[in-house]
Amino acid sequence: MATGAIVLPAGSAGAGAALHVTHWLPATAPKAVVLLAHGYAEHAGRYAHVAKRLTDAGYAVYAVDHWGHGRSDGTPGFVPRFSAFTDGMAELLTLVEVNHGDTPRLLLGHSMGGLIATLFLIGHQQAFVAAALSGPAIVPGAPPSRFTVWISRFLSRFFPRLGVLSLDANGVSRDPAVVAAYLADPLVYTGKIGARLGKEFMDAMAAAQAGAPKIRLPILLQHGEADSLASAEGSQYLFDHVSSADKTLKIYPGLFHEIYNEPERDAVLDDLIGWFDAHVAEG
Repeated sequence: MATGAIVLPAGSAGAGAALHVTHWLPATAPKAVVLLAHGYAEHAGRYAHVAKRLTDAGYAVYAVDHWGHGRSDGTPGFVPRFSAFTDGMAELLTLVEVNHGDTPRLLLGHSMGGLIATLFLIGHQQAFVAAALSGPAIVPGAPPSRFTVWISRFLSRFFPRLGVLSLDANGVSRDPAVVAAYLADPLVYTGKIGARLGKEFMDAMAAAQAGAPKIRLPILLQHGEADSLASAEGSQYLFDHVSSADKTLKIYPGLFHEIYNEPERDAVLDDLIGWFDAHVAEG
């Protein structure tokens, strides 16, 4: 594992912010590079076990702590515009292109990172041979009422940093040790989602739903059936609406939100790596 930083360029909603980058390399030249987008409130370091499985299989893994997350600049629970997150992925892609040239690239996103990855694919899918999304936040676990939508937009304009919503950490995993580690991690944000981020999140979901038909590259969708934080309907929506001829949907009965941190994680990661292997070979 190695770390570094990238800086969001002028014109970005987060211009000038330094974003923390972590990368893991296999023992030999990588057969492909995986760009990883982590979920809301967490950071790339929580994916060390996923990266270990991928590097053992011959992949390099690059991940950025999104704006306002982990070791990156920004304000936890807030974002000026959702594009600050996709701009970070664009800078990460540039770094990978510089470091690894024409090595095939794969995109992997979890939860909010799955939403970020979906939006990023709409404009950058030509940079990847395939993509995989884990529990993508395309449809909210509990759809907001019209009043909630209205008040969120009002607060976003006048009180953008006001905390409006908390996430239940118990929905992360059925493994109590995972939940305990999540709550004890100083780089995990456990405060409330700010009004601006909540509004930007809803707008991003709508944009991902509207733009899904533009996605044509091979895509794997993995989701826990008992996910209370990001509805499995989101993965089903993408499966039904992307234009990809090669698409796979795997719903795991009984699994919670972080399927790579559930007791069945090894089988779920086997599915991911097997799918990646097949598509890198084809590419």
